Amino acid sequence: METLEKITIGEYVAKDFRTAALFSKYGIDFCCNGNRSIEEACHKKQVNPDDLLQEIQTVLSSKSDSGIDFNTWPIDLLADYIEKTHHRYVEEKTPILLQFLDKLSRVHGANHPELLEINELFKGCAGELAQHMKKEELILFPFIKKMVHATISDELIEQPYFGTVENPIAMMMHEHDAEGERFRKIAKLSNNYITPADGCNTYKVTFAMLQEFEEDLHKHIHLENNILFPKATKLEKDFSAQS
Repeated sequence: METLEKITIGEYVAKDFRTAALFSKYGIDFCCNGNRSIEEACHKKQVNPDDLLQEIQTVLSSKSDSGIDFNTWPIDLLADYIEKTHHRYVEEKTPILLQFLDKLSRVHGANHPELLEINELFKGCAGELAQHMKKEELILFPFIKKMVHATISDELIEQPYFGTVENPIAMMMHEHDAEGERFRKIAKLSNNYITPADGCNTYKVTFAMLQEFEEDLHKHIHLENNILFPKATKLEKDFSAQS
């Protein structure tokens, strides 16, 4: 912890851009005033430096889930994982990215008009993803869990009002395609998230966060399109064959 305390805010962000979200949460400027220590910045914002350092350590030590074999998971557990990992990720990062993109558009929009289009594209993505996730959390995922429970307890389930699970799944997959296309446009406009020579630290962090957001979205869509949805469809057909 003593070693961490000696690192400046700017050095933290350079080391791992994910720490920028923590500084933003506490209103600490990591861009123009990134040469300050944690202690100095926390004192001005009346933030407990030990709490912030602990959060930073958690971010720095967090690992990738690339080694997990999700295909072996029960689908109700997978649905919970998607909601608690990827849905929460979107909910946490979206307001920060909206704030950063608005700032970049104001400060750099004249010289980089593509930022204005990126900002509008991400705003559209934020709104659509929020609705998309609620439909999964309130409609699709509960029905998937109901099917799993019925399998375990050997019970019958009533046909849902949406007819078959394939209907909401088709809608979710269509919306996945739309957001994938939206991010392809963002990647192209940002030159694959490469910061221009005149870009500030906020510029660099925002593009890094956008790239991470896209990567997380790809994982999110993969888990649903390639694992959760096909297994849910098969489970429903197994129910129909038994009834």
